Amino acid sequence: MSDARTGTPRLLRLTVDGSERLVLELDALVDAGRPAASGPLPVDSLERIDWASRGGAARYEVVVDGWRFEVEVESVARARLRERASQAAQRGSGGGRQVVRAQIPGRIMAVGVRAGEVVEAGQRLLSVEAMKMENAVIAPWAGTIARVGVVAGQTVELGDELVVIE
Repeated sequence: MSDARTGTPRLLRLTVDGSERLVLELDALVDAGRPAASGPLPVDSLERIDWASRGGAARYEVVVDGWRFEVEVESVARARLRERASQAAQRGSGGGRQVVRAQIPGRIMAVGVRAGEVVEAGQRLLSVEAMKMENAVIAPWAGTIARVGVVAGQTVELGDELVVIE
């Protein structure tokens, strides 16, 4: 729901990253005029962080009594849609086998995993040499290695099966 006058989202989600993560959802029209129980906080500085802005969300750096917080403001509808999309992606990648394929043609320099090994998302699986550069192939998701389809020294083409994770 948006404010008819300004077109800005009426329901907002504020995510505050500090020593603990705090997520607040508020109605911008109702809660904007409501004073906090202890009164407003003395904000030392408020600065938009452009480097971290994502489409539809804005990030701010807020300093209160010398404590620095990063606050993300986005519409509740957008936040919930993003959460549903990421949950669907996790459900979709959770079952069955997932194949890691060669993104570039080259020669396998080293294989760092073997069948039956448990890997974490982001873990290095193997390296491929292409154009005199070594390129790491990392696990895009966590799982167990079902099959390693290459050995060191082998030449691979674009799209060749490297590793199967289940």
